[in-house]
Amino acid sequence: MTQLAAFFETVKLPSMSEVAHALIQSLNDDSAGIPEIRDLIAKDPALSAKLLRLANSAQFGLPRGVSSLDDAITMVGMSKVRTLALGACLSESFPTIPGLDRKEFWRTSMACAGYAQWLATGLGMDGQQAWLTGMMLRLGELLIVQAEPEVLQEIEKLPHIPGVRWQREARLTGFTEGQITSELARRWNFPPQMVQALAQSAEPVTTHGFSRLAGVIHLAGLMAETDHNGPDVIDTLPSEVISALMLDVDWLHAKFPNEESFVNITAL
Repeated sequence: MTQLAAFFETVKLPSMSEVAHALIQSLNDDSAGIPEIRDLIAKDPALSAKLLRLANSAQFGLPRGVSSLDDAITMVGMSKVRTLALGACLSESFPTIPGLDRKEFWRTSMACAGYAQWLATGLGMDGQQAWLTGMMLRLGELLIVQAEPEVLQEIEKLPHIPGVRWQREARLTGFTEGQITSELARRWNFPPQMVQALAQSAEPVTTHGFSRLAGVIHLAGLMAETDHNGPDVIDTLPSEVISALMLDVDWLHAKFPNEESFVNITAL
């Protein structure tokens, strides 16, 4: 038994709803169309209401109100609605951890997702896949704390320097949150590209076989952890990852997004 498998013997995996599992399967099904996705989400009235609330938020700035799932899919796009639905399902699947600031946890998760989508889209990659992968990155921390609650204070101690939490996790438990989330994603049958990216997210360049998505998630995770969210953060990012992704630093500065435009805790 591998160390990772042994770790998973010590935790209780969160329960995913039937709708969530079906949505995950649809990520691997190129034939899944709008009617199938709409009907899946419609099976969960609470989820449907949450998505409509999000679609009507300032985040999307739509010209008129959205009153149905069909409207949401038409105006926001099927891929975005599906990834938002999965994000909402994931946030509900994990219990509140005593001592962990839930609001801040999901704020940084949504920030990571937003930055990942921005970077991926700029690179011509799948922005929605990057959003969902970024949203999932920190889930592994919740399992680490479930298995070893005594390490939470050390992992989360101030100051929150970008990237240091990953180092603390590896030192204290032998794994980073990304590696734990990767195994969880594999067991839940998420696409292989997401599984690989999560596993390599803490060290995307030094890991054998560079994954562009892992590089995107690495940078997004660092930006999400930064206290200030202005373009100056670009100058603090690891140059080797920026080079490996062939990102234009001038473009990053010029197009840097406002974090508030994609962080909406009330949606979760």
